[in-house]
Amino acid sequence: MKPIRLLSSIFTVGIWTLLSRILGFVRDVMIAAALGAGPVAEAFLIAFSLPNMFRRFFAEGAFNMAFVPMFSKRLETGEGAEDFARDALSGLATILIVFTVLAQIFMPALVYAIASGFAEDVRFGLTVDFGRITFVYILFISLAALFSGVLNAMGRFAAAAAAPVLLNVILVSVLLVAQAGWFSETVVVGAPEPVPGLHTGTMLAWGAAIAGIAQLALVWIAADRAGMKLRPRRPRMTPELKRLAIIAAPAALAGGVVQINLLVGRQVASFFDGAIAWLNYADRLYQLPLGVVGIAIGVVLLPDLSRRLGAGDTAGGRDAFNRACEISLALTIPAAVALVLIPIPLVDVLFRRGAFDADDTAATALAVAVYGLGLPAFVMQKTLQPLFFAREDTKRPFYYAVAAMVVNAALAIGLAGTLGYIAAAIGTTIAGWAMVVLLWRGARSMGEAATLDARFRRRFWRILAASGVMGVVLWAASVTMTPFFGMDGVRYAALAILVAVGMISYALAGQLFGAFRLSDFRRAVRR
Repeated sequence: MKPIRLLSSIFTVGIWTLLSRILGFVRDVMIAAALGAGPVAEAFLIAFSLPNMFRRFFAEGAFNMAFVPMFSKRLETGEGAEDFARDALSGLATILIVFTVLAQIFMPALVYAIASGFAEDVRFGLTVDFGRITFVYILFISLAALFSGVLNAMGRFAAAAAAPVLLNVILVSVLLVAQAGWFSETVVVGAPEPVPGLHTGTMLAWGAAIAGIAQLALVWIAADRAGMKLRPRRPRMTPELKRLAIIAAPAALAGGVVQINLLVGRQVASFFDGAIAWLNYADRLYQLPLGVVGIAIGVVLLPDLSRRLGAGDTAGGRDAFNRACEISLALTIPAAVALVLIPIPLVDVLFRRGAFDADDTAATALAVAVYGLGLPAFVMQKTLQPLFFAREDTKRPFYYAVAAMVVNAALAIGLAGTLGYIAAAIGTTIAGWAMVVLLWRGARSMGEAATLDARFRRRFWRILAASGVMGVVLWAASVTMTPFFGMDGVRYAALAILVAVGMISYALAGQLFGAFRLSDFRRAVRR
């Protein structure tokens, strides 16, 4: 079986994820310009969040956290991996088809559950209509996640990492057509006047459904070419699937807890005009480093740890865990510093145009800074959780997620009356840190494989010092360049220079302090 090269695999997933996130930025910038923070924008964003929310529950969350370790160990030992995957595919497809049909029927209730603040205006009906179109995305993307898990366990990360690019390519294409002026305003029942951008929102919803089909096709073909020829068959409950269900159940509950956190945030935001859009655009900014670093590491680390533990390689598992933590923090801490110190230039240059005005910029920038404080926690969760999932331990992460949910709900709801929409972001950030503390304490019982080695402890403080130097340089540069961020002819170049200054100062300080060696990254690229 092909060995997993940790750094080079993280680099592969990270590059494709970076491309996807950049296109996602382009998509959201175009949505902000076309729809601003108006009713169609908020309706589409909530409608599209529904399948994505349940996707994390079914696919990347409960199912894959149980499926990948079991499949990886069967690959390592040669014990019927393909039959196990085929049974899992058939079972998951059956559940998803039933769930998708039920969602179509009860879509108004789903929308009310996630954004009851929409109930008294035109946004509710728009969200229900968009939701019925976008929800079929969950069927295709969840099946695509299974094929992605198969490919990742086989050490083939490129196709699975590239699949999300298709979503953003399709949605950006829809928005380009909309910019050409082919869509017009349309009267909606319950609205006193035509709703600007309605056709654009509708086509975005259809684009999401089509993108799900494209993503599934890509990873299915890739798995077939890798020799894993999976075809659906009549569902059957085998002992292996029973074991999968037992392991997946706590992870499913944990996924439900995570979604409750999202529901709480959206419910709070739905009572403040424009807040859904502000938090979504802020989420897009901090999700860029989270996706490139955290998700890439989580995707690679889980099958690697599972295979190493299955082979009894404790020392190798410890090294993989430490290197994942090291590269996570080396890339995430400076990104967090930047989000906290320069959110206004980032949001102003990237989003302020068309219907997105200065007030939207200020509100979104505040959310970016708050999320930035939680970014290292969000990434560290991706390195700590595989320690549990690789051991088929899904119960303790569930208990920790419940505790974090209580923290999030108490802060988001309790502070909303005083702080407004930003309470949702504060709750998310503090709950993220609470989850890291609980995962870290729980991992101490795992022995040597979950301990920090001397290299990590040595480099951690140096990463902090290098990030501090970068922060001072970045802040000084942003103050100096402030007049240029509002000039249409040079604003993009000014932001690019500011980002380059931050990256160069961090690289130099990191090399000077010994926080990392650039040769580590060059070796990953060459492999």
